[in-house]
Amino acid sequence: MRKISADLIFPVSSPPVSNGVILCDEQGTIIRIDSREAHDAATIEYWPGAIVPGFVNTHCHLELSHMRGKVHTGTTLLPFLKSVVSQRETSMEDILDAIAQADREMYDAGIVAIGDISNKSDTAAQKDKSLLRYYTFVEMFDFLQDQLAQQTFDRYYTVFQEQSTAHGNQKSCVPHAPYTVSPGLFQRINAANSPNSTISIHNQETPLENELFQHKTGGFTRFFEQFGFVLDHFEASGKSSIHYTFQHLRADTRVLFVHNTTTTREDIQAAQQWNPQVYWATCPNANLYIENTLPYYQHFLDTAAMVTIGTDSLTSNWQLSVLEEMKTIARYQSYVPFETLLQWATLNGAKALGFEADLGSIEPGKTPGLLHLNLEPDLLLRPATQVQRLI
Repeated sequence: MRKISADLIFPVSSPPVSNGVILCDEQGTIIRIDSREAHDAATIEYWPGAIVPGFVNTHCHLELSHMRGKVHTGTTLLPFLKSVVSQRETSMEDILDAIAQADREMYDAGIVAIGDISNKSDTAAQKDKSLLRYYTFVEMFDFLQDQLAQQTFDRYYTVFQEQSTAHGNQKSCVPHAPYTVSPGLFQRINAANSPNSTISIHNQETPLENELFQHKTGGFTRFFEQFGFVLDHFEASGKSSIHYTFQHLRADTRVLFVHNTTTTREDIQAAQQWNPQVYWATCPNANLYIENTLPYYQHFLDTAAMVTIGTDSLTSNWQLSVLEEMKTIARYQSYVPFETLLQWATLNGAKALGFEADLGSIEPGKTPGLLHLNLEPDLLLRPATQVQRLI
């Protein structure tokens, strides 16, 4: 048995514990949290600062890890997407090496589970042997071309079948974004998933997305034309893009909206009325990398939204670290309390992926991983704040 103590223990599911001791077995299963005075000091591992559960990264593109540093920052979304498409291909050896390295980087950064977007099967072998748990979202898109829905679904369903289900890994078929998925493809994705699934979808990452659905203006029509697709059949609804998702995505699963950079309080409230199992993945460093902007987190606090944290990919980020995402939020919108950020980074993420029975909080019977943060008593996240994995 290990006895691990710190100045503050954050179970997340219950209030912080001062000068407590976590009792766990060698496999990391939590037995209980005691008072430090109940144990011989010589038997305790003491860490100054705080102990928190392992982080959950709810949005990543592991298969793009080989593109680290290849795409310019600050280009906005549509030029960014064109750069990804034009530079994505390289040798399979380089792709697999980068995937393995990124997986290890996330482990070292204290991450215990990942919601990972896959368009190919490149990451499946690494997920089979990884120390991390994955929920793989096999992402589908047909550029709003209903006539392509069946062949698009068939192609990506083959990728879905090849994804890992080892050691608790899960998988779903998911739509890429409102602006790339036709009603017919939504129907096929809906039929492929069960009510206990999580469905991920990119949402309101750029102002151009809402412009398309509200007015059929902006850069998306030209963007589609560059790929040989026209939107003559598309009609603006006068509503923001998230309402298109409400119209076509089944509402009896967990739904993880990703990015939400331009999401309003009204959008959040409408989503909560549509589906009580809605989660909101924020990837602040990727938002800064691509669009040089952030969501307004006060909207999410005001609506008691279930926010989670993602890193996006090494194409759109400088690292894959949930702690660095927390630091970015704390730097630019410092009114978000540390304990709120921690809940976003742990228990909310575990719930969004359906992994909360084991992960996300320090509770008896769970194996959440234990991390040390060298926090000072004011609980401020600083550039020097570091994470060390204990279990």
